[in-house]
Amino acid sequence: MTEKLFIPVILGTNREGRQSENVAKFLYDRMNGHEKIETKLFDVRDFNFPTNDYGQALKDKGKFSEYRDAIIKADGLVVVVPEYNHAYPGTLKSLLDVVLREYVHKAVGLVGVSAGPWGGTRAVESLVPVVRELGLAVTFSNLNFPQVQNTFDSDGKLKDDAYNQRADEFLEELIWMAETMLWGRKNLPSKYHQN
Repeated sequence: MTEKLFIPVILGTNREGRQSENVAKFLYDRMNGHEKIETKLFDVRDFNFPTNDYGQALKDKGKFSEYRDAIIKADGLVVVVPEYNHAYPGTLKSLLDVVLREYVHKAVGLVGVSAGPWGGTRAVESLVPVVRELGLAVTFSNLNFPQVQNTFDSDGKLKDDAYNQRADEFLEELIWMAETMLWGRKNLPSKYHQN
């Protein structure tokens, strides 16, 4: 494959002092240097969610149209999801709901983050039915960052090199799925996308 896959990263929380920002930046840098990937970082903090509108009604407005266009172009996604009270943040759900058909038959890799020992597993598991309903295909393996507050130093640098190999394995699976689904979108008819 000669053309790079476009796989944006979504940072799924706007919380002050969020530790998942280090995770998103780590993955963005790793993906940005990958020979098969082109990427862009979307931070939910950068979106102004209205209080009187929701969902696809937003996709043609302001920064939401940039997100819509990126998802149209995307071959896959990486979603960095911190676990708050056994689930994912509402701001992440608000951003995901901006588009719908644009996600269909594309791969998604889920990255769980938590302060506790399980690495956001419950947030990832609660997000799986959501991304499936959006038409995304979830990778076989997730990437988890337990006790994230101990994983990066004060400058946001990774303290445990084992995460480099884990990230590479996670991306290898995501690339395989994204390439396979790209081939399918180009070669197999579907009512959900144009060939």
